[in-house]
Amino acid sequence: MKAKMVKFPEGTIIIREDEVSEDMYKIVSGHAEVYVGYGTKQETLISIIGPQSCFGEFGPLLHKPSIYTIAAYSDILALRITEANLMDFVRENHKNVIDFMRNMTDTMLTMRYHINLLIKEMEEGKKPDPEVLQKAKRAMRGYGMYRSIQEAVDASKAEK
Repeated sequence: MKAKMVKFPEGTIIIREDEVSEDMYKIVSGHAEVYVGYGTKQETLISIIGPQSCFGEFGPLLHKPSIYTIAAYSDILALRITEANLMDFVRENHKNVIDFMRNMTDTMLTMRYHINLLIKEMEEGKKPDPEVLQKAKRAMRGYGMYRSIQEAVDASKAEK
């Protein structure tokens, strides 16, 4: 089974935060919005991604819920890779696999940067905004990094 091209009309929710999807995607044309807290009072637009951007790796690779919601900002044409065709996709599409790896690495570095900012604020005695704390906790759980902000602070102190 090969990867398939799929179309999403503007406004379509492609992946929902906290739900497991068995598909991952690479945008060929169009743009998507990346949110945390979509549909809640804490809804935050994280970024707008476009051609060559990848998303949805958590489901097929880890069987974990997504840490973000992806919504089609414009009509999108995307390459869809399912869990069922993942191994064939990897064997036959080395460049696309590298693009997914770059995307995952960028996401991890961005998350680590934000975690470090929160830890620094706490060490300086500042109390981070409750909404920021909630988003950070959700993100850290999604990455399996820390169960709480306090655990992140403790780990940071132990490294010194």
